[in-house]
Amino acid sequence: MTAGESSGSVVRRILLGSQLRRLRESRGITREAAGYSIRASESKISRMELGRVSFKSRDIEDLLTLYGVTDEAERGALLSLAKEANLTGWWHSYSDVLPGWFQTYIGLEGAASLIRVYEVQFVNGLLQTEAYAHAVVARGMKGASEAEIERRVALRLERQKLLASEHAPRFHCVLDEAALRRPYGDREVMRGQIQHLIEISERPNVTLQVMPFSFGGHAGESGAFTMLSFPESDLSDVVYVEQLTGALYLDKAEEVAQYERVAAQLHQDSPDPADSRDLLRGLLQLT
Repeated sequence: MTAGESSGSVVRRILLGSQLRRLRESRGITREAAGYSIRASESKISRMELGRVSFKSRDIEDLLTLYGVTDEAERGALLSLAKEANLTGWWHSYSDVLPGWFQTYIGLEGAASLIRVYEVQFVNGLLQTEAYAHAVVARGMKGASEAEIERRVALRLERQKLLASEHAPRFHCVLDEAALRRPYGDREVMRGQIQHLIEISERPNVTLQVMPFSFGGHAGESGAFTMLSFPESDLSDVVYVEQLTGALYLDKAEEVAQYERVAAQLHQDSPDPADSRDLLRGLLQLT
């Protein structure tokens, strides 16, 4: 199974969940009633409709019957989608060091056609060098064993293959200058990281901008976020906001629109990629 196929399973899960929700709502059936029909709770139906859990064919068949879907072609298409949605992602082998809420993100990241990020604390994970990633993970996981740290770094490096893959997404990153000034690791680690940013920013699918201190206050005042866009027309953009013990996945149109405006303002106010590379070269000389 390729990374694209396993990532696509997450998107299929979300697509199927949204279709089940639309069918349920069109019939005026509550989540509680739907849950009862498959011997499950209301919260289980909610998780299914959000694409957060795998699907049992029997449950899908029973729900489709409840929702009045009798056409064999339509039932077959949705059951086939459920089967594809249950494919295991490549990241499953890292489940010992991977929080459940982040597994969803990796699947979405791998399926996206456009990834837009804003970072203020450190360099985005897809752009980190191995040495820098090790320093970030070690700092954030005081007391963790070296083996666990290495596993997390290996996972991060595996994710980075996405940007060089055959169907690589477009990646647009705005880094606050603070992320480049805050040292993780020693001087050589930081020099290596900045040099890597200069080089990777030359890739045709990567757009890197640096928001300099000299600009003053800017649109990214609410903190770091990631926006994911997908090639499937019926899948809305998702905004990912990471927290200490979990993450938010925002897909309501009005919420996504607010982040769209912030991202657009950051892109407009930050120096363009060429000037941002010059800024990086200046920081390299100072490091």
